[in-house]
Amino acid sequence: MPPWRELSGQGWVTAEYEMLPASTRNRRDRTRNKVDGRTHEIQRLIARSLRAAVNMERLGAHTIYLDCDVLQADGGTRTAAITGAYVALCDALDAGEERGLWGNDVRVAAVAAVSVGVVGGQILLDLDYVEDSGAEVDANVVMTDFGEWIEVQATGEQTTFSPDQMTQMLELARVGCQGLFQIQSAALAGAIPRG
Repeated sequence: MPPWRELSGQGWVTAEYEMLPASTRNRRDRTRNKVDGRTHEIQRLIARSLRAAVNMERLGAHTIYLDCDVLQADGGTRTAAITGAYVALCDALDAGEERGLWGNDVRVAAVAAVSVGVVGGQILLDLDYVEDSGAEVDANVVMTDFGEWIEVQATGEQTTFSPDQMTQMLELARVGCQGLFQIQSAALAGAIPRG
């Protein structure tokens, strides 16, 4: 447990994120032990998002660490990390339950994330690298399977955006996340091979 959390009796979920050297067109340097500001903020976003899936009181005094290593990057790595790490979190929760560390009531929601944006005046879902680098507006959206938002990060990269565009982006993100919840469920049920 983190020292500041030890006496609370509540659990904690945290994440580490890294884009591996061959994940991008141009080979990246390993971060080794120095984490840059972008990576640190992405780690915080992933952990914050996944904590919404867990009842920390029922988890008890345990910490779950989730490693999010990007093997191939083509835009949307933080949202892909959240969506994939949720499946890993479920595996960890199931393993802890089997070992008697907590009950079956620790998981309280499914969590998925997508990117949306405005590219060439059109609202798009799941931007790839080319779309993301040329987007007028870029957003990352995280939600639960109850339809509640965990995080909405929207930025006017090249222009401002209207309330109507924001509403449209959130609706498209909702549709995208609903599809991801189905994929996550299939993976957890063993219908989709993992690894």
